[in-house]
Amino acid sequence: MRQFRKILLPFSCLYGSVIRLRHLLYDKGIIKTKSYDFPVICVGNLSVGGTGKTPMTEYLIHLLKNDFKVAILSRGYKRKSHGFVLADQSSTVETLGDEPMQYHNKFKDIYVAVDADRQHGIEILRDSLRPGVVVLDDAYQHRKVKAGFNILLTSYSDLYVDDLLLPAGNLRDIKSRAKYADVIVVTKCPEAMDLIQKNNLLKRIKPRKHQEVYFSKISYGGEIISSEEVQPLSYLRGRHFTLVTGIAKPDPLVNFLKSKGLQFEHLDYPDHHDFSSQQVGILRSKGIVLTTEKDYMRLKYKVDDVYYLPINNEILFGERKNFDNQVIGYMKKA
Repeated sequence: MRQFRKILLPFSCLYGSVIRLRHLLYDKGIIKTKSYDFPVICVGNLSVGGTGKTPMTEYLIHLLKNDFKVAILSRGYKRKSHGFVLADQSSTVETLGDEPMQYHNKFKDIYVAVDADRQHGIEILRDSLRPGVVVLDDAYQHRKVKAGFNILLTSYSDLYVDDLLLPAGNLRDIKSRAKYADVIVVTKCPEAMDLIQKNNLLKRIKPRKHQEVYFSKISYGGEIISSEEVQPLSYLRGRHFTLVTGIAKPDPLVNFLKSKGLQFEHLDYPDHHDFSSQQVGILRSKGIVLTTEKDYMRLKYKVDDVYYLPINNEILFGERKNFDNQVIGYMKKA
């Protein structure tokens, strides 16, 4: 598939020209960028998805929420509302989008807001709620805001340094933008990754002197969760169930479940999929449905016997403390 996409290189060159012109306008000050006198952390990537932004954002929430009042600001992809929306008790996937709704559902002691205009969203949060830190979810390419601390994510199996611009590749921004990251995190690393692999990746990434590179993996929980109950993952052994995914790269989850000896039907949908009434009807006939936490936000009120498998982000090679200290160090200086 990737070889086939290379015939689209002329269109990638055209797309790249537009992106470079846009960055030039910002760099020359023709289009204005705004920075803030309080902590703003950006989590993002250069590609179109599948780098693990949601687990990293949740990692930051856990790290910061006990000492700082955290606000998460997202664009709310595929929501049906408009403008600035602050999550409250009446919020739904339709008003927030799936990922912000996941944050709101999971963390009751933080602010969650959505606004396609990140600058506008930050200013409303600042003026009305005065959070201790704003975490921008998926905003690395948004030049209207200059974050104080930038975390760039890239997937182990699809490094940005090896990729091409859309449509020939998966990059939505030019590779040189990586130099503005304070931290680069290689996500979704294999369980058995060793120091030789780590050093080889560092050579390929070629971080700048001001940048730290960390490596992380996704770890899956040992329990599946529904609105009614929590069951051990082994509950699915010997039972017929259907795995439903609406994420960019479901292979790690599929491989994990197979490694546990589970047998299942897999229904794979596009990222942030909005399930139609016909698709929901099909899922209702499937019996037990297992899905991701993000997709669960869309399905929990529509399908009866639906569970999600929680995931966590783990920093590898004993470098978690260094990563945490770097983030906290920025918070203290900002």
